[in-house]
Amino acid sequence: MVEREEAEIRQNHRLIMILGPTATGKTARAVSLCRVLNGEVISADSRQVYRNMDIGTGKDLEEYQEIPYHLIDICDAGEKYNLYRYISDFHKSLEDIEERGKYPVVCGGSGMYLENAISGIKLPEVPQNPQLRDRLADKTLPELTEILRQYKTLHNITDVDTVKRAIRAIEIGEYYASHPEEALTANRKYTTPINSLIIGIDIPRDIRRERISKRLETRLRQGMLEEGRRLLEKGLSYEDLAYYGLEYKFMADHLTGKISYDEMVRQLEIAIHQFAKRQMTWFRGMERRGFKINWLPFDMEDSAFNERVLSLMNAKK
Repeated sequence: MVEREEAEIRQNHRLIMILGPTATGKTARAVSLCRVLNGEVISADSRQVYRNMDIGTGKDLEEYQEIPYHLIDICDAGEKYNLYRYISDFHKSLEDIEERGKYPVVCGGSGMYLENAISGIKLPEVPQNPQLRDRLADKTLPELTEILRQYKTLHNITDVDTVKRAIRAIEIGEYYASHPEEALTANRKYTTPINSLIIGIDIPRDIRRERISKRLETRLRQGMLEEGRRLLEKGLSYEDLAYYGLEYKFMADHLTGKISYDEMVRQLEIAIHQFAKRQMTWFRGMERRGFKINWLPFDMEDSAFNERVLSLMNAKK
C-alpha cells in the first residue's frame, strides 16, 4: 500500500474494529487485515487479559503468528480487571501503535469494552467509600437496584448482576454526583467518539450454535478442565475461579462436586449459547446508540473480506 493511500485511510478511520459473537473467527479476520494494513491487534476481551487462562478464554495465540497483539496476558488470574483499567490500557496501546506508524485493529466480543473504548469517554478513578458501603451492606439486590436507579438509567443488567457489583455501581454514582466536573468525561453527551470503521461478523444462528458446540468439545479435549485445576493449585480460590464466569464457573461447580462432568458440559454449552445471544443484543444496541456496524458474512474468503473492508475504509463519507 502506497503512503498516500495509507494516509487517506488513516484520515477516514483512526482504527478498524472487528466484533461479533463468540466462535465466529474474529481473530483470524483481524490478523489477516493486519497483514494487509501493517497493523497490530488490540484485544477487547474481558477475560483474555488474565495469564494462565488460555483454553477457557479461547486466546488461540497461535493464530496471531507474526502479528503483534495487545491487552492479552497483562494481569494475573485472581485480579479483578475492570472497565476503568481497560479504557486506560486501550488508549495507551492505541497511542503506542500509532506512534510506531502501525494501524490499530481492535478485535473482540466484549460489548462493554468495545463500545466504551471508542465512545470517547474517560473514566475517573473512583475510590472506595467505606461509609457508603456500610450503609448498603444489609440491602438486598432488588433494593440496591432501586437505589442505583436514582443515579442512572439502567440500560442493561450488568451493574446489578450481583450485590457486590450493584454496591460498586452506586459508589460510582455517588462519586459522580459529588464530582460533576469528572462526571462529564464519563458522559457520552460531552465526548467525541473515535472515528472507527466497525466490521461485524455475521453468522446464521444455527451455524453459530454448531460452531460453539464443536469448539467446546475441542477445548475439553485440549485440557480445559486441567487448566482449571492448575489455577486452583496455584492458589486461586473456587470463588475466584467462578467469578470469571462461563467456562470457569461451571468448571468450579464440577471441581467442587456440585455437578457431574456431563452436567457441567450440558450446562456450559447452554450458557455459551445464551452468552452469544447477549452479545448480539449488545451489538444491536450499539447500532441503536449510533454506532454503524458493517456486517459481513462469516464465510467470506480472506481476500474478499479484506477487499471489502478496504473498500469501506476508502469510501468517502
